[in-house]
Amino acid sequence: MKFALEDFFHYLTVERGLSQNTIHSYKRDLNQYHLFLQELNVEDWDEVSRTHIMKYLHALNDKGRSSATVARFLSSIRLYHQFLVREKITNQDPSLHIETPKKERKLPKVLSSDDVDKLLNLPAKDPLTYRNKAMLEILYATGLRVTELITLKVSDLHLTMGFVRCMGKGSKERIIPLGDLAKEALEAYLNGPRAQLVKQKQTEELFVNQHGSRLSRQGFWKILKAVARQAGVTKEITPHTLRHSFATHLLENGADLRAVQEMLGHADISTTQVYTHVTKTRLKDVYRSYHPRA
Repeated sequence: MKFALEDFFHYLTVERGLSQNTIHSYKRDLNQYHLFLQELNVEDWDEVSRTHIMKYLHALNDKGRSSATVARFLSSIRLYHQFLVREKITNQDPSLHIETPKKERKLPKVLSSDDVDKLLNLPAKDPLTYRNKAMLEILYATGLRVTELITLKVSDLHLTMGFVRCMGKGSKERIIPLGDLAKEALEAYLNGPRAQLVKQKQTEELFVNQHGSRLSRQGFWKILKAVARQAGVTKEITPHTLRHSFATHLLENGADLRAVQEMLGHADISTTQVYTHVTKTRLKDVYRSYHPRA
């Protein structure tokens, strides 16, 4: 059974071209699924039945996993069993006709324009704060995912033309415009502070840590929390908050949904449409707050 799993992860890497973070998620989900089947003394993928999968999903529910998490596990299991059938490792797909749990629709949390201003207007006074300002400006200006941000190369910037190139999920390239303030922050960072951090190292990474090496996701998360605390932003903030704020603020100001979809790198426009729900909710809040007969 383990060999078939390794073949699947190789397929995701080579044929599907998925990112390492996505493949890591599949590995985590499917290794847990495999362990559960072993506990039930299932020793071959041919032995897996619909009942086994249902027992596993019920076990996840019993552990208090959310419906969104259970749906994600089921999605991983489905893709894996489809792979087993396609590769003729088994001749049946026990995941067929299992209903996906309905996800609770959680609206993404966004910052107000005032909070964004607080976050981005902190003065830069040394190489690290110049880097931090440039990172946050580019996140809010482009809606990049954090992984896309920390893997940017200097050559991905085209400041004269005013855009950045990034590789998104599935190794899909997209070109995103940069605003003037983001360009200024990047130019200020590149004009000295980055060289001070890199020192003698030869690296193409745009954003580096204090040792001149590529910044990690965890490193960025710590930076964001520290900057938010310093700026006096009390609202809960995550690495995805600026991406959500980018999309919501664009739509609030009349941007076209398809254009926002393209900039975010969403394959399906239904993923982008969640931001229209956010803007409607915010409009209702404004109406209730200010209409005399609300």
